[in-house]
Amino acid sequence: MPLTLHVDSDRWRDHLRSTWNPDIVPVAKGNGYGFGNHRLIAESRALGARTVAVGTYFEVPPDPREDVVVLTPWRPFLDMSQHKNVIHTVSRLADLVSIPAGSRVLIEVQTSMRRHGIGARELRHTMLLNALDRIRFEGWSLHFPMGAGGTSANVREAAQLAKAATDVRRGALWVSHVPAQKLGDIGENVKLRMGTALWLGDRGALTVRATVLDVHSVRRGERVGYRQRRVSGDGHILVVSGGTAHGVGLEAPTAAATVRQRAIAMAKGSLDAAGMALSPFTIEGKQRWFAEPPHMQASMLFLPSSVAPPAVGDTIGVDVRFTTTSFDRVSMD
Repeated sequence: MPLTLHVDSDRWRDHLRSTWNPDIVPVAKGNGYGFGNHRLIAESRALGARTVAVGTYFEVPPDPREDVVVLTPWRPFLDMSQHKNVIHTVSRLADLVSIPAGSRVLIEVQTSMRRHGIGARELRHTMLLNALDRIRFEGWSLHFPMGAGGTSANVREAAQLAKAATDVRRGALWVSHVPAQKLGDIGENVKLRMGTALWLGDRGALTVRATVLDVHSVRRGERVGYRQRRVSGDGHILVVSGGTAHGVGLEAPTAAATVRQRAIAMAKGSLDAAGMALSPFTIEGKQRWFAEPPHMQASMLFLPSSVAPPAVGDTIGVDVRFTTTSFDRVSMD
């Protein structure tokens, strides 16, 4: 029985139409923000997008109708697509002179993100200037951080780097993590790559439900699960769809930046060390405790006796990160 993403399709598509404009390049990468990349590319096409962005060469459709920007920078050891619609990102001078002549190329300029990019001081390097004549230059790529200085800092930095780049060669500016309404503050001919704000911008249109697969009554002190942990009280063990193969219970390192966020992370870590972990599954409006760490395709939850258990076949709510969750089914309701 499935872990299902239910989409209020009318509301979701209303959001897509109200957000998208011709300066936006939809991003379809990774798990497709929970929807799957194939669906997102089809939705981009329906919006009228002539260009989409993907994360890696492995995500380029077999025979793309639209232009496809690959966000991962090209390297000589990558099995790059030679399709005429593929636009490559190049972030090093050495790669710019070794990429096959005639390739469609975006040159990435290093930002305060410090991930990929040619430094602003290198933009007038002889190697770069000579290479511009042997490639199909598609513009400059700028990828900015999130949080920290906020979007205003990104806009200011974008305007500075855009001037430095376009002084070398005029071309489109392709940016990430800048508000659409601020594109005019950066310069002319600016394209905005957009993923999360487009596909997940209206969370009210998206609901995740897990199916109850089994229900067992337990008494305090009885052992359950692979690890035979003792339950803390009378109640029920629920077996529900959704496990580590779906991304349930998997976490990235904390991004805690404030004192409050760090305190929450420390408290959570203390609970984890004691073998207590809140699950993302909700029953009667409350997150319920894992009985033990999630299994590959299902999870075991403990429900106290004060709460009436759902029946086998019922569904319960799940609060997950869409960018890290693989659903068994996407239902366009």
